[in-house]
Amino acid sequence: MDILQLIQANLLTPIILFFLFGIIAARIKSDLKMPEAISEFLPIYLLAAIGLHGGIEMRNTGFENMLIPMLVAIGLSLLFTLNHYQILRRLGKFNLFDSYALASTYGAVGAVHFSVGLSFLKNQGVTSEGYIAAILAVLEPLAFILAIFMTNMAVSKQIHKKKQSFSDDDSTDIDIGLNQTKTKLSKVLHESITGKAIVILLGSIVIGYIIGEDGFQSIKIVFDDMFTGAIVIFMIEMGIIAGQRLDDIKKVGIFLTSFAIIMPLFNGIVGVLVSTALGLSIGGAVMFGLLMASASFIAAPAVLRHAIPEAKPSLYITSALGITFPFNIIVTLPILFTISTLVHTGEGTIDLFNFIAEGFL
Repeated sequence: MDILQLIQANLLTPIILFFLFGIIAARIKSDLKMPEAISEFLPIYLLAAIGLHGGIEMRNTGFENMLIPMLVAIGLSLLFTLNHYQILRRLGKFNLFDSYALASTYGAVGAVHFSVGLSFLKNQGVTSEGYIAAILAVLEPLAFILAIFMTNMAVSKQIHKKKQSFSDDDSTDIDIGLNQTKTKLSKVLHESITGKAIVILLGSIVIGYIIGEDGFQSIKIVFDDMFTGAIVIFMIEMGIIAGQRLDDIKKVGIFLTSFAIIMPLFNGIVGVLVSTALGLSIGGAVMFGLLMASASFIAAPAVLRHAIPEAKPSLYITSALGITFPFNIIVTLPILFTISTLVHTGEGTIDLFNFIAEGFL
């Protein structure tokens, strides 16, 4: 099956169809919406399921075997975040705050992407290394930590420059403002690390590690058999939110629209190639690449609105949810799967080159 056929087949899966259904419902201005209780419950359920499987796999694999992939993922995430900032600041001409906010959004990872990726692999009959869920938990706050730190450093330099031109009394006020800026970093770090997404994911990983496969059997029907169905319901809400954001796409501009498609795809391909070199399986390389390609649109607004309030939420939310997420789950996933299959088995080389030659990438 070539890439175009794989994309077409992916479009006809329940997850993608329900996502598109949600978009259509939003565009026709239907009053369809998820009950608030379900909207709160589903992300927690999905993260708990991912964490349990990750913990079980960590127990089977051993922490030492996942250490190198985790360190590499951390390095790539930081590198991509810094690279995103340079592109957005220098080429996109975004201001300091918007550049860091967007860079961290695309340097962070998305748990919803991860959930869809697992379901995609299941449809293909392919498994992945479950410990990648632990990498997800580590990467979730990492890009935000870097962005907050870099933003505060830049603001500190500006304050110090202004301080030199003021009197001693004014300098005291500036010192107070500087200290508040530094304090904000520790506060936001605490909020991001202790946020419900990270807590439930890490807690589930620990529990999965403790109970192992034997203990998991008693809850398997809830956290395994029902997993895909829960994603389907969740994707309706994601589609509704994305559909509501479509009108905002024109506000982000051509540059950011292109960035939101090209950079995640590039990052994902790099992730697949690097993880394959590290010895991950076909499915593991796809999930690793998807982590590199994903953008955070759930954790990002919660963290960045407090951490970098000067940044425009319309930019980083619309680009991540309205552009990158649909493109990733419909197009990027099949591309990453095809590339992973190619580099692992050597099959599909002609299809891949024909696809690139057609100018789709």
